[in-house]
Amino acid sequence: MKIAVVSDIHGNLPALEAVVSHFKNIGIDKVINLGDSLSGPLLPLETAHFLMTQDWIHLAGNHDHQILAYGTDRCSDVDELAYSQLSTKELDWLKSLPSTLNLEGGILLCHGTPESSNCYLLETVAPGGARLATVNEIKERLGKNREEKLILCGHTHQPRSVRIEGELLIVNPGSVGLPAYTDETPFFHTIETGTPDAHYAILERKGDQWISSLIAVPYDYQSMVQLAESRNYKDWAYALRTGFMN
Repeated sequence: MKIAVVSDIHGNLPALEAVVSHFKNIGIDKVINLGDSLSGPLLPLETAHFLMTQDWIHLAGNHDHQILAYGTDRCSDVDELAYSQLSTKELDWLKSLPSTLNLEGGILLCHGTPESSNCYLLETVAPGGARLATVNEIKERLGKNREEKLILCGHTHQPRSVRIEGELLIVNPGSVGLPAYTDETPFFHTIETGTPDAHYAILERKGDQWISSLIAVPYDYQSMVQLAESRNYKDWAYALRTGFMN
């Protein structure tokens, strides 16, 4: 079995189209989208229309939930911007998406952790910034008595593959649509991939083992940079152009 995994598209349709073009002719059996699909100052409506026509497995991420919380303090400015462009049809589609999902063969899908789409699984944020989580930190976030062989998560936009005790493989495919960002929760931190490329992952099962490939796909990001700048999101424009925040 060969699975393509995307996450954190954030309304960047050109990046998503580049990723799909990359994997469409290599024998993919299943495509999984781990959420945060629409939020941002880019193309939420067009991205929703594209995703809604795909025979993929979709999750809702934290920003998808925040779009649906429009009118509350949970909904950030980029969530409000996305909400303003969506109709009832697209919002109902978001509402229908699960936050986690178990698939046959010991596969768990989540956006953040199995318990929360707002929490990081493979990164830990401390006063000095974000770092790779320790094995014990990851185990604590997963909880006890987990029997999965493969866990797919997103949220941090950081492409990463971690194998624990030779048994459990955890893969974050990175972000299709936003290669860098800053956040202030629980402490200020910066996530940077150092490239404007669109990121995704391919998982291939060989016998009892999963093999992960983290892939960065170049695409023409200029239109998205210009769109972000036109909407006065200079930080998004810089991240889209460089993969850095400064």
